[in-house]
Amino acid sequence: MMFASFVRRALEWGKITIVDAYGRRHEIRGRDGPEVTIRLHDRALHHRLAINPQLHLGEAYMEGKVTIEQGTLFDFLDICTSNQGTFLAKSWLGRTINRLDLLLRRLHQYNPAKRAQANVAHHYDLSDTLYELFLDGDRQYSCGYFTHPHDDIDKAQRDKKRHLAAKMLLRPGQRVLDIGSGWGGLALFLSESADCDVLGITLSREQLQVSEARARQTGRSGRVRFELKDYRDQTGSFDRIVSVGMFEHVGVNHYDAFFGKVRDLLADDGVAILHSIGRMDGPGSTNAWFRKYIFPGAYAPALSEVVPAIESAGLWITDIEILRLHYAETLRCWRRRFQDNRARIAKLYDERFCRMWEFYLTGAELMFRRLGGMVFQIQMAKRGDGVPLTRDYIADWERAQTAQAVAAE
Repeated sequence: MMFASFVRRALEWGKITIVDAYGRRHEIRGRDGPEVTIRLHDRALHHRLAINPQLHLGEAYMEGKVTIEQGTLFDFLDICTSNQGTFLAKSWLGRTINRLDLLLRRLHQYNPAKRAQANVAHHYDLSDTLYELFLDGDRQYSCGYFTHPHDDIDKAQRDKKRHLAAKMLLRPGQRVLDIGSGWGGLALFLSESADCDVLGITLSREQLQVSEARARQTGRSGRVRFELKDYRDQTGSFDRIVSVGMFEHVGVNHYDAFFGKVRDLLADDGVAILHSIGRMDGPGSTNAWFRKYIFPGAYAPALSEVVPAIESAGLWITDIEILRLHYAETLRCWRRRFQDNRARIAKLYDERFCRMWEFYLTGAELMFRRLGGMVFQIQMAKRGDGVPLTRDYIADWERAQTAQAVAAE
């Protein structure tokens, strides 16, 4: 079988037993690691999985054409991601597909305003209940900040918001722009913690409705507003700008436009913070299955692709922080919550949807554990003296806010 031969040549760590569509068993063993048995239910997979496993494996799992009989999906994908470098090194077809993806990545990431809104709707305009069932209570759909190994997801997300706010040097009465404001949690936190006015913009109609309702319920609709708007259409001047988990959807073709808009919107003494998924191994392309089924038009950039666009915009980079395993831990929490609520989610959608999201959450976690995924936070200003000369102010602000929160409990 072509797929078994492909795995046999490439597997260096773990053990995979493949039961093919004829019932034949193929045992492939590398160094000590997880042991997994998978069953193929379609003869077409015998060659399709060898030709383009990055796309067809996820599709086959979604459709129930690949099932796991020993071990877990996490174990199986852990073996796959840990051996991915060997897979590519020993597969001329895999290398060719990767090169083609790199050549076409600007087409995949071409995100004019209408296409950007359609891409956002594909993922974020799903059932409101779905996100309620696996995210934290504030619905922060981005990397948490784990200050201690055993933090739960709610604490990690509170600490993430506090960490971002500390870098923003917020003062009462300032005007803040939140680009890609999600369900409104960060905007509300910033307004409440520093008594400032926040405008959040989003391309998701579902998120907009929830955000507006939350502002009314908390009594902050006079200080926190939300609009359905593309960042390219925003006007005005803001003392602070923040963008969390949105830059991944901008696309390399539009980086100059994005940072040019940040420069134009930022006050002369302003500060901007960008929080985004990235990669540590240089420019690449988005996994074909993720691009097709989960995040069309999305891409996690290398810093080497981002920094030149910031320089071209004439902005100072005043701080960069790399969060490494924080997103792996975040995704682990989401994956476990998803499994705990799987029956309810299956009623919202169906088994195919649940398998698709299991594959997504597991694969994403392993991207950050095995494949060089990381998160970067870049602080920017128009002036070199726009922020203090040392980073002490960040920890000082966080400690003060934590003390206030504890005192209020």
